[in-house]
Amino acid sequence: MNQNDVLPVEVLRDTPLLRTYNRILKRAFDIVFSLLVLLTIFPILYIIFGPLIKLSSPGPIIFKQKRTGYKGKIFYCYKFRTMKCMDKSEEIVQAKPNDPRKFKVGDFLRRNNLDEFPQFINVLKGDMSVVGPRPHMVEHDKMYSKIIKDYNIRFKVKPGITGWAQVNGWRGATENPELMRKRVEHDIWYIENWSFWLDIKIIFLTILRMIKGDPNAY
Repeated sequence: MNQNDVLPVEVLRDTPLLRTYNRILKRAFDIVFSLLVLLTIFPILYIIFGPLIKLSSPGPIIFKQKRTGYKGKIFYCYKFRTMKCMDKSEEIVQAKPNDPRKFKVGDFLRRNNLDEFPQFINVLKGDMSVVGPRPHMVEHDKMYSKIIKDYNIRFKVKPGITGWAQVNGWRGATENPELMRKRVEHDIWYIENWSFWLDIKIIFLTILRMIKGDPNAY
């Protein structure tokens, strides 16, 4: 792997996920949970929304984008495509309310967090966990790691499909560094206070938000 594909990781004091037993427990849950989703819900979503995505605009049903993962290594994160195919200069621009790049089906997928379901493939591969700090675009990680203290502590654990920051309302665009600081604070709290039951709580809260609708999802 190219040296440029790894971001530096902050030194972190002892935390629950540094212990082997906890890492094994979390990984075992990730495998079982992601397999259940990939064998049940994911095929239904693909069959329903795959053709609608293709009809909405030219391009793949699932797209991949470079994100920063565990220990600062770069991986390809999967999502249902929700926007028109973009050139490279547009790919680092965060989605906004009424973003003209989105199409109707894509907007529905984003508002209901359904676009994230292909990331269970990432979980099964070991790139991600079901719960953890949300992975950001590589360019944003490079920028924020320079201006936010302890930002790179997030890379001490695998990124997640959902996380403590997200269920507490810190999701969506983060053009204001102060918003990203709050997200990072919640991510670090999660890392320092991890437990198996905390993960279950976050998954439950995520499902509730999906049912109720998330005003920060766009």
